Amino acid sequence: MQISSRFTIAVHVLVCIETFKDSYKVTSDFLASSVNVNPVVIRRLLQQLKKAGLINVKRGSGGADIEKPLDEITLLDLYNAVECVEDGNLFHFHESPNQLCPVGKNIHTLLDVRLEEIQKAMEKEMRSVSIQDIMNDAKELIKM
Repeated sequence: MQISSRFTIAVHVLVCIETFKDSYKVTSDFLASSVNVNPVVIRRLLQQLKKAGLINVKRGSGGADIEKPLDEITLLDLYNAVECVEDGNLFHFHESPNQLCPVGKNIHTLLDVRLEEIQKAMEKEMRSVSIQDIMNDAKELIKM
């Protein structure tokens, strides 16, 4: 199992918007050139971020702006905005383990609580990192 690239692209997009907001009109084409993906991918992602209230996108080629202070946007906010996690569960079980098998009939008992704790730990860590933290690191690397 792997978290999709939408999450890291979302972080990349917010860092780009913040980095270039005063120098360029930050459009989906502009962002796509930085991420090196098709602009359609960026447009879909921007709509997800907009729906989550994290950015504003101006119609046409107006560009994108961040709606909230960077220290109020966490990695968990981005993750929740762009990842399609079914019923809020990071881990998805195979549909019907064999109930006649001693392992199959007990696999949920063996894993459910553990996987829930792992997900909670990941979410807690993601909640502790803001986009401002990422920008502070970016400023060091980019020499802004």
